[in-house]
Amino acid sequence: MANVFLKRKRKKRLELGHPWVFQSEIDYIEGDVEPGDFVNVYNHQRHFLAKGYINPKSQMIVRVLTQNPNDELNAQFFMNRIRQAWAYRERMIPGVRSCRAIYGEADFLPGLIVDKYEDVLVVQILSLGMEKRKEWILQALLDIFQPKAIYLRNDVHVRELEGLKQEKGFWYGTCDTNVQIEENGVKYIVDIENGQKTGFFFDQRQNRAAIKPLITSESTVLDCFTHTGSFMLNACLYGAKHVTAVDISEHAIETAKRNAELNGFTNVDFVVANAFDYLRECVQKKKKWDVVIIDPPAFAKSAHAVPKALAGYKDINLNGLKLVKDGGFFVTASCSYHVHPDMFQAMVAEAAFDAKKILRQIHWSGAGYDHPKLLAADEGDYLKFAIYEVHSRK
Repeated sequence: MANVFLKRKRKKRLELGHPWVFQSEIDYIEGDVEPGDFVNVYNHQRHFLAKGYINPKSQMIVRVLTQNPNDELNAQFFMNRIRQAWAYRERMIPGVRSCRAIYGEADFLPGLIVDKYEDVLVVQILSLGMEKRKEWILQALLDIFQPKAIYLRNDVHVRELEGLKQEKGFWYGTCDTNVQIEENGVKYIVDIENGQKTGFFFDQRQNRAAIKPLITSESTVLDCFTHTGSFMLNACLYGAKHVTAVDISEHAIETAKRNAELNGFTNVDFVVANAFDYLRECVQKKKKWDVVIIDPPAFAKSAHAVPKALAGYKDINLNGLKLVKDGGFFVTASCSYHVHPDMFQAMVAEAAFDAKKILRQIHWSGAGYDHPKLLAADEGDYLKFAIYEVHSRK
C-alpha cells in the first residue's frame, strides 16, 4: 500500500472522524498508486491516521474506511462492515424488513448505498474504490441478506466524476421491479427501476410517524409534493377525514393512487399540478385545511443556488401557512444540504411574519435511524423536518 502524507497546515477534520481527504490537503505520496487502490494516510509528522482508497481524479482523493491500523482491507473486512450495518438497523428498528441497510460514509463504507425492500436489495456504487471491490460486496450481500434479487441503480451523475459509467439493471437474480413493502403499518408499491433515487425515501420514516398526534377523525389534510403519497398515506392511516395530495408528476400521482388503493383508502383527492401555483390558487380561493404538509425535493444542488432556493422555500411556506386553519398544524421539510438548519428556520420565521402567523414549534428532527450521521461530517446533516402549531396574529 502506498502512503499519503497530509500537509501540516490543514483543518484536523480527519482526526475528528471526517471520512474524506481532499486534494488540497495532501503534501506528497510515497509509492505508486492506481486509481481505486488502498492507501495509508499519515499526518505531516508521519503519524498514522487512516486507511482508505484513493482516486487521484476526484477532489475527494481519499475516502476513509478505517482509522484502525490493524484492520486488513480484504473481503472479510467488507463482510464485517456490512454485517455491522445491518445489525445496527435490526437493533434500532426492531423487526425491520425494508429500510436503508447501508448508508455510505455513515456506515464506514464510503460510496456504497444499499436499500432493502423486503427480499430485494437496490444498490448504488458511487465511487471507484467500491467499484473495484464489487465482487467482495456482492458476496457479502448474498451471505448476510440472502436476497431474491439485487438491482443496481448506478444511473447517477456522481459516478462520472469518479470516471465510472452510468448503468442500471439486475446484478443478481430477477424479480418484478415493482416491489411491495410495508412501513409504519402502511403498504407501498416501490418502483426500483424508474423511481427516484432507489425508489423510495426511507429517511422520513420517523417523521411520517410524527404526524400521528396531529390527525383526528375530523382532520382535513393538504399534502403538497406528495410524490408517491407517503405522508398522505400516513395521514389516512391515522384517521384523517379527507386528504388532498398534490404533485407535478403524473407518474408519481398514479403510483400514489395505487398505494391508496393498496391500503384501502378512498378519502383522497389527487391533483396533478405545480405545487407553487396550486398553493397560490388555494390562497386566492381562501381554502383552509387542518394540517398542511410541504415536503419538496431539494431546491439547492450547490451553495450558489441557496439564495434562489430560499426564495422558493419561502414562497411555498408562506402560502402553505396561509392555508392552515387557526390552531391547525403546518408540517414542513427541506432535503437541501446547502440550506443549513439556521437558514431554514429563519426562512420559516420570515414566512410566518409575512403570513401574519405565530408559530409554536412542537417537533424538529432530521433523518431517521437508518440514516445515521457522522458528527464530524456536516454533509450528512441534510434533512430538516419541523411541525408547527399555527395561530393567526390578530
